[in-house]
Amino acid sequence: MEWMQWRPAMEQALYGADGGFYRRPEGPAGHFRTSVHASPHYARAVLRLLSEVDEALGRPERLAFVDVGAGRGELTAAVLAGAGPGLAARLRPYAVELAGRPAGLPEAVVWTDRVPEGVRGLLFANEWLDNVPLDVAERDGHGVLRYVEVSPAGEERLGDRLAPADARWAERWWPKGDRVELGGPRDAAWAAAVGALEGGLAVAVDYAHRRADRPPFGTLAGFRAGREVRPVPDGSCDVTAHVALDAVAVPAVHSLWTTQREALHALGVHGARPPLALASSDPVGYLRALSGAGEAAELTDPAGLGGFGWLAQAVRMPVPQSLAGLPGWQTLTP
Repeated sequence: MEWMQWRPAMEQALYGADGGFYRRPEGPAGHFRTSVHASPHYARAVLRLLSEVDEALGRPERLAFVDVGAGRGELTAAVLAGAGPGLAARLRPYAVELAGRPAGLPEAVVWTDRVPEGVRGLLFANEWLDNVPLDVAERDGHGVLRYVEVSPAGEERLGDRLAPADARWAERWWPKGDRVELGGPRDAAWAAAVGALEGGLAVAVDYAHRRADRPPFGTLAGFRAGREVRPVPDGSCDVTAHVALDAVAVPAVHSLWTTQREALHALGVHGARPPLALASSDPVGYLRALSGAGEAAELTDPAGLGGFGWLAQAVRMPVPQSLAGLPGWQTLTP
């Protein structure tokens, strides 16, 4: 690989057929913990949301659960396993991932590299958009934004001035700062995913920021074996950047931007410790409840996973009951 802009470098490093990071056999769980891996509370909250989407859609004959960026299908399998007989009989689970189908996944799960078209249900993308490749730009000595080019060893240099579309995106969504992560490809990827729904709820969960608090030097980072490392596009590490979720949101769709802490609280996930009296009357139950409270606290910690952004967009359906009480729902204008 020669010097190239960050977007094609990320594409090759993460998804290349020969040695792409997300095609490695250990999968993402071999390098970092997501909310899916942190606790079964997460899958239960997603299942509750799916059930409310089902209700809002009038219990359709076929209900889709579309897990975008499915890793090794952990969330899809957990949601399918937790569904009651009535829901499971109508449920069509899709795991959308570029890597090959893992062994042991239930036969009912449709493993695909594309978001299915024309389905009704819940589309859920947990930490997908931060791995949609994008270009990076920096200002030169005259304040002009130029593409950042990267070498196979992770060294950087400035390249050409921005193309008009990227310049317009930067001016609208990231007008300040010396380094800009150009989110146009993520906006397009999310718009395509939302557009594939005939009706339902689309939810993106990720490291996120909004226009008012863009990081002035960007967020591009690498992760390997549970540790943050220098982002080197050689397939040896994850290469990721936080998501401009406000830019991602599809216009003219009823939308909510909130935090994971608030969303999971609305879905019944709380980190409160069990009453101490339970330790005397039911010691085993107390320890189980204490462990569950610790997991819930991790999922909702505002300084950790609880600080993730949740973008929810209701497509031709009422807002689900649990999320309806959260403030901030609005129909976005183009």
